[in-house]
Amino acid sequence: MSTIDNLPALRDVIAKHELAAKKSLGQNFLLDLNLTARIARLAGDVSAADVLEIGPGPGGLTRGLLAEGARRVLAIEKDPRCMAALAEISDAYPDRFQVINGDALEVDPLAYLTPPIKVAANLPYNVGTELLVRWLTPPAWPPFWQSLTLMFQREVAQRIVAQPGSKAYGRLALLAQWRSDPRIVLELPPEAFSPPPKVNSAVVHLTALPAPRFPADPAILNKVVAAAFNQRRKMLRSALKSVSPDIEAHLTAVGIKPTERGEQIGLEAYCALARRIADNPA
Repeated sequence: MSTIDNLPALRDVIAKHELAAKKSLGQNFLLDLNLTARIARLAGDVSAADVLEIGPGPGGLTRGLLAEGARRVLAIEKDPRCMAALAEISDAYPDRFQVINGDALEVDPLAYLTPPIKVAANLPYNVGTELLVRWLTPPAWPPFWQSLTLMFQREVAQRIVAQPGSKAYGRLALLAQWRSDPRIVLELPPEAFSPPPKVNSAVVHLTALPAPRFPADPAILNKVVAAAFNQRRKMLRSALKSVSPDIEAHLTAVGIKPTERGEQIGLEAYCALARRIADNPA
């Protein structure tokens, strides 16, 4: 028996439903229910929230979230093989769990959820970064979610929390830190998963800020940051030429040396540059 509910152990669920993980779907299953319950607790108090989960697989984290008292869990699962196993969880938690067989990149979860909403997921490796960028760049802010508690490859997690001057620092760090407070809250070795991936993993918890950390037009900021890191080795006066013909003057005006490179510049300075460009269109 498992240690968090009266449902079977995950190994038994996987064997019963023949759920060998598929590399093509980016699947790596966590089998320790005590560990999935720990990750669920890292999402904070879920008793008054709806929780969105992407890629539940056999349902380990799902069961953790429900055992922790989540008001309701909506899971989006692309693999139809998992549906029978997830239906057994639905039977055990009537009215609190719904699963949709579909692609998380195509399904609109807001049609099924009631605020406040939290997101918790052991994200499939092949879509994790794309989903995060979508959640960080909605048309309006604050977003639909209060927090994101997400499993990534450790390398991706380090890029999310990276600081200026490090090799991991780039567009993902700036996007995440502009509008949220991201922290790595747990690291996991390959042997925690089945099958073991070739890399370590980490859980990142991101809390949405009520407003961006510094004012800036999102479209201009994104354009500046994308250009700055498109060719990391270039000086900013060259890398940002496509953004504005007067880029050297703009850089100097906000206190950035035109000879600096993108990875040397902090978030506040990037936002100041975006405002300067917005106020002085070419």
